[in-house]
Amino acid sequence: MTAEPRILRTQAEKDLLDLWRRKPERADSAAIATLRDAAIARFDKAGLPHRRVEEYKYTDLRALLKTVPPLAGRADAETARTAAGPAAEGEVRLVFLDGHFEPTLSGALPKGVTVESLANLLPHGHTLGDRLGLSPLAMQDPLVGLNTAFMRDGAVIRVAARTKVAERIAIEHVATGAHAAFLRHAVAVEDQAEVTIVERYRGPAEAASHVNAVVELTIGDGATVHWVKLQTEGLAAAHFSTLVVDLSEKAELDHFALGAGAAVARAQVFARFSGEHATLSTRAATLLEGRRHADATLVVDHAVPHGTSRELYRAVIDGEAKSVFQGKIVVRQHAQKTDGKMASNAVLLTDAAEAMNKPELEIFADDVVCGHGATAGELDERLKFYLMSRGIPAAEAETLLIMAFLGEAVDTIADEALRDQVTAEIEAWLERRAAAKAA
Repeated sequence: MTAEPRILRTQAEKDLLDLWRRKPERADSAAIATLRDAAIARFDKAGLPHRRVEEYKYTDLRALLKTVPPLAGRADAETARTAAGPAAEGEVRLVFLDGHFEPTLSGALPKGVTVESLANLLPHGHTLGDRLGLSPLAMQDPLVGLNTAFMRDGAVIRVAARTKVAERIAIEHVATGAHAAFLRHAVAVEDQAEVTIVERYRGPAEAASHVNAVVELTIGDGATVHWVKLQTEGLAAAHFSTLVVDLSEKAELDHFALGAGAAVARAQVFARFSGEHATLSTRAATLLEGRRHADATLVVDHAVPHGTSRELYRAVIDGEAKSVFQGKIVVRQHAQKTDGKMASNAVLLTDAAEAMNKPELEIFADDVVCGHGATAGELDERLKFYLMSRGIPAAEAETLLIMAFLGEAVDTIADEALRDQVTAEIEAWLERRAAAKAA
C-alpha cells in the first residue's frame, strides 16, 4: 500500500487550526455553521496561499505569516474606553476592540441609518455568505474563506433610501495587543442615498496583532458612497482586508485607502458592476519601510454595459520593503461601452526596495475603452537638484517630491477633514523616515 502523503504545516497554519479546535461555543444558525465547516475544510486541505497560487504569487503567506495569535476576550469598560480614545468631530463611530463591538463607546445614529451587531444576528441565520455570491472571485479567495470560518462580530449597516447622511460613519478597529480578530461587516446603501464611511485600523506600535476583515458593500440605484480606509496598525501586525462591492444602476463609489502600518498587509477590492451607468473610482497610497510587505489586489468586474472605472495606486518604498500591486479589469461579453483605466506607480527610495506590478485586462467585448499602465523608479534627481538649488535641504526636497507624487491620489478625497487626516498620517511617516535617516 502507498502511504498517504504527509502535509507539512507551517506554524501559522497550525495556529489557525488550533484556533478552530479551541474556538468558543457559538450559537450559530445551521446555515452559518455549514458555511464555517466548509470554509475550514477548504483551509485544512489547501493551507495558506503560497507562490504557486497565481493570485498570491508575490505574497506567499506560507513564508510571510509566521504565527497567528489567540483570539481576545472582551476588554473591561475602562480598558476599552482608554484604547478607543475620543471620537473625531463630525463622526458617528462604531468601535470594535480586538474584534468585539463596543456599543457603549459608539455614538447615536443619524436618522435613516440602522446598525446591528453581527454577533447578535448569526444565531438567527443572517447568512452574509449569500451576498458574496455577487463576486465569485471573492468567494474563492483563501483569506475570505478564513474570515468565514472565524468571523465573530461586525457591523450590519443599512442606510435607508433617499437618505443624505451629513455625519461620517466611522468603523473603528482597535487592537490592544497580540490578539487575532476576524470581522465581517455588511453595508447596504439603498437607492438614492448618500453617505461617507471611514474604516480605521490602529493598534500599539509593537503589538503583533492579526486582523482579517471583510466588508460587503451593496450600493443601490443612484446611490453615492464615499469610502476612506486608514490602516496605521503597529509595525509587527498582520493585516488582511477585503472589500466586496456591488454597484447597481447609476451607483457611485469613491474609494481611497491608505496603508501605512503592519509588517505584512494585503488589501483586496472585488468590485462588480451589476447596473448600467455606474461609476467606480478607487485610489490608494502605500508607505513602506524596513522589511515590510504590502499587497494591494484589485479586481473590477464590468458585467453590464456603460460602466466607468478609474484606479490609481501609488506606493512609496524605503529600506528593504516590498510593494505588490495586482490589478485586473474584466469586461464581460455584453458589457459594451465600458470605460476603464488603471494605473500603478511606485517610487523606490533605496536600491533594496522592491515593487511588483501586475496589471491585467480581460476584455470579451469589442466596443470599449480600456487601458492600464505601471511604473516603478527613483525620485527625479533633476527635480531634487532644482529644489536644493533654491536653498531647500536634501531631506526636505525629498519630502516635497514624495508629497507631490502621492497628491494625485490624496487630493481628490471629497471630505476635507478626511483629506487632512490622510495628509497628516503621510507627513508623520515622512517625519519618522527623516528622523531615522538623521540618527
